[in-house]
Amino acid sequence: MPIERTTERTAERTTARTRRSKALAAAATTLVGALLITSCSTASSGANGASASDGKTHLTVSLFGTFGYEEAGLFDEYQKQNPDVTIQYESTQGESTYWPALQTKLASGNGAADVQGIEVGRIADVVANQGDEWTDLKGTAAGEQVANYPTWKSAAATTEDGKVLAVGTDIGPMALCYRSDLLGQAGLPTDPAQLAAKMGSWDDYLALGREFKGKAAAGTAWTDSAGGLYNAIISTQEEIYYDASGKLVWNSNPAVKKAFDTSATAATEGLTAKLDQFNDPAWDKGFGGGAFATIACPSWMVGYIKGKAGDAGSGKWNITSLPGGAGGNWGGSYLGIPKSSKNTEAAAKLVKWLTDPEQQAKVFEVGGNFPSNTKAFDLVSGATDEYFQGAPIGKIFSDAAQSAPTQVLGPKDAVVKTSLVQSLLSVETNGVSPADAWQAASKDLANQIG
Repeated sequence: MPIERTTERTAERTTARTRRSKALAAAATTLVGALLITSCSTASSGANGASASDGKTHLTVSLFGTFGYEEAGLFDEYQKQNPDVTIQYESTQGESTYWPALQTKLASGNGAADVQGIEVGRIADVVANQGDEWTDLKGTAAGEQVANYPTWKSAAATTEDGKVLAVGTDIGPMALCYRSDLLGQAGLPTDPAQLAAKMGSWDDYLALGREFKGKAAAGTAWTDSAGGLYNAIISTQEEIYYDASGKLVWNSNPAVKKAFDTSATAATEGLTAKLDQFNDPAWDKGFGGGAFATIACPSWMVGYIKGKAGDAGSGKWNITSLPGGAGGNWGGSYLGIPKSSKNTEAAAKLVKWLTDPEQQAKVFEVGGNFPSNTKAFDLVSGATDEYFQGAPIGKIFSDAAQSAPTQVLGPKDAVVKTSLVQSLLSVETNGVSPADAWQAASKDLANQIG
């Protein structure tokens, strides 16, 4: 199975999103258009996608988390520009719920939307094993974007025989978001540069967390979760779960074990709020409720924080670099068109428009999803965010993207990461020892992937 080298770096620019990637619990459904989505189209459509009932093309879009399109008003804008098109949009809060459901629909050839989101941790599996389930975009309008991406971004979605199965939406350059009011109350630096100077390494970050714990108000932890901390640390590595030859090396890679142990230490020392990211409603409430003071912050998390902390959180949050000024990448997604779509041509035009530089820049302004279209870099490089005390998010995430390592992606990345994060959660919530948690993950992954 081919392994793509993915540099999750850009240049000197930035953009926005949640991705992501990363959210979970139940399926939160939002509609843009008139009808509820029940299959790949709500109206009987011809081969060119024209509805027999009203003459319009009814396009369905199914994503996970917050891609920022609805928040930036892009679906409404596209429909105004194309009055013969109606868009029906569905978003599932958690990618770990979204993806298995999509696999069932793809296997049955029924129920998938015209446009589906694909998380970066799934793209290698799509390319290696699902070539027959997705439309080759190379000859479509969406395929025109391939030349506008960094080589690694487009290569990750291209099969060995040259099929382009998806086009990029964003990447996830890393920073650290923090509640300046909570740090100030604990006597810690609140200025981004001064705070960064205190964190020359992840060990320094934990040491600062211990200092915070001794002074913080009851009910406020240093960080949200061991799993989130793990993802931040591992995001700075080049080889993670696979090596460059395509060999699965997660359990022999010292960088993975060190990230796991560091995160488990935070959990056992009571530095985490013991929250399950994207799966626990208390995590969402924690952004505004002061449950944690810092959180690993890929660019797409900016929009997530705004949405969960609300107006009351404005001016309380700020952003600084990762410990040691490290560059990392967590997340980044793609848009693909399932083979089952009856609206391929119209869907490809929508995908192309959504991934144009102007639209990617608008999404960044609203939600922080950093553009993957290189022509958008200049459009976002000077961006600031008043919600985060005027933080220069364009520069922060551009610098992070520029210094991020070239990451090796493999088809089971998401499976391995999920198992390790869940094992860390058991350390936090059930008192499982770090050694036993590691062994449990090893057993689980041996059963799943060998």
